[in-house]
Amino acid sequence: MTTQNTRRFVLSSFLAASATLFGLPAAQAADTVLLNAAYDVTRELFKEVNPAFTAQWKKTTGETVDVNQSHGGSSKQARSVADGMEASIVTMNQANDIDILVERGVVAADWAKKFPNNASPFYSTMVFLVRKGNPKQVKDWGDLAKPGVKVIIPHPKTSGNGRYTYLAAWGSVIKKGGNEAQARDLVGKIFHNVPVLDAGGRGATTTFTQREIGDVLVTFENEVNLVREEFGDKFDVVYPSISILAESPVAVVDKVVDKRNLRKQATGYVNFLYSEEGQEIIAKHSLRPRSEKAFKKYNANFRQVTLFTIDDVFGGWKAAQKKHFDDGGEFDKIYQK
Repeated sequence: MTTQNTRRFVLSSFLAASATLFGLPAAQAADTVLLNAAYDVTRELFKEVNPAFTAQWKKTTGETVDVNQSHGGSSKQARSVADGMEASIVTMNQANDIDILVERGVVAADWAKKFPNNASPFYSTMVFLVRKGNPKQVKDWGDLAKPGVKVIIPHPKTSGNGRYTYLAAWGSVIKKGGNEAQARDLVGKIFHNVPVLDAGGRGATTTFTQREIGDVLVTFENEVNLVREEFGDKFDVVYPSISILAESPVAVVDKVVDKRNLRKQATGYVNFLYSEEGQEIIAKHSLRPRSEKAFKKYNANFRQVTLFTIDDVFGGWKAAQKKHFDDGGEFDKIYQK
């Protein structure tokens, strides 16, 4: 092979490899590429959402759009975008993580008003996954505090899953007429029973299911159903008597889409999540849709449970963050003790 042919070969190989790496066909790259930075237990959801959106967008506009995906703990993802990851869209599991991006000037302050339902096209709640037969007889939040019960929860400092679990346990006491001292005592005992704090929800799931650590995993309802699909009847699911409404807000990253001229496509992507097609995909993946039609069709995926909101008990995410999760807050005091 001549030197010139060698160079051509290397260049063509590099281009093909680059296309494969970024999920693009080697023969023809997409006209437009979006990046959705999402929290880690939505991997399976967006594997189905993304090609459905690209097909719909191609059909209605004639434009070829490719959607790349990034996953991690919700708060970790927010920090990555704040530090420069050029995501066009962010899909988080708490509003607080998007507000961090507002403070950094990359997302508009009125992001929650730009789409319906506080810009949350779906929501979930926290439930318990236990070993088959529920040998520790875990039935409600108080059971997680019992001596000898090992509880797997991701770190509330890095994971929205962990924050929702903490707040669900705390709020369960308040909503049943208890006071803050009693709530603090329960949460402290629960975290005393946590043998390892993973950075994100998917890591916690791996610790529980594959490393076989712990008696109970507290996680999102949709993650429980994914585990049961993969492992069959090896685990049981337990719904507590009361839990928290966990919204999954979505925002267009204004700084990125304006820089790269992607606003139309990114907005179209978020709107697709609210469409009947998008809502049906969401419901099929055991995330609670906003569409009544999709909810009824997949009603078997969702059990009735009394839910309270962050606003109800904590006065919103900003107040909850400041009191419970900022450095020196309630979580630090509880966990250090």
